[in-house]
Order: sequence, then C-alpha cells, then structure tokens
Amino acid sequence: MKFLIDNAISPTIATALREQGHDATYLRDYNMQSAKDSEVFELARKEKRILVSADADFGSILALKGWKGPSLILFRGISPAPPKQAEILLLNLQRIRPHLEKGCVVVFEKTRIRIKLFNPD
Repeated sequence: MKFLIDNAISPTIATALREQGHDATYLRDYNMQSAKDSEVFELARKEKRILVSADADFGSILALKGWKGPSLILFRGISPAPPKQAEILLLNLQRIRPHLEKGCVVVFEKTRIRIKLFNPD
C-alpha cells in the first residue's frame, strides 16, 4: 500500500510502514511542510496514496467538498508516542485494508476505530 504521512504525524510512522514493505513517504520528503491542505490532498490523489494525519481539517475538507478520495487515516483524541501510533496502525492495517482500497476515512480513537466509506455497498 502507498501512504503519505502528514506533518501532524511523526516520520516514525513512515519508517515503520516502510519496514513492513509499504511505500510510505513523509510530506517533508517533498519539501511541502508549509503546503496548504488542498495541495497535500492533490499530492496524495496524484500519487494514489492514503493520507495519514492527526489534522481533523482533512476529514472536514473531504466532507465539505464531497471528494471521494484519497482515503484518509486520522488519529483523533489519542496522542501516544509515535512508535505506539505506528503499532496501532500496523496491528489494524489488514482489517482496514479493504476499506482503504475502496475509499474511506478511518479514524483511530482511544477506544474504537470508526470507518466511513465513500461509496458504501
């Protein structure tokens, strides 16, 4: 799977994903640390990457614009150390993978994982 890790998340997440064989890049790899959210979305769409962030604005933009992608993973209300975030993501990746491939927003919260599909079957 291909991921774009936003500035709101540690580059540790990209490293952990790469170590598991995924194609993961960090926004700073593109010198886009000051980019607007719309530019970040455009990069993720262009490169067909799942956007990983803790910035709730991304979910709001998807909803307001009615966009159907890219898929988005958000960490909300939890702020464990970056290695723990990577562990949470990797432990759940197989379970959420089919949804990410179809198009969705996955929200990791303290006690649950919420999945909102763009095109529910």
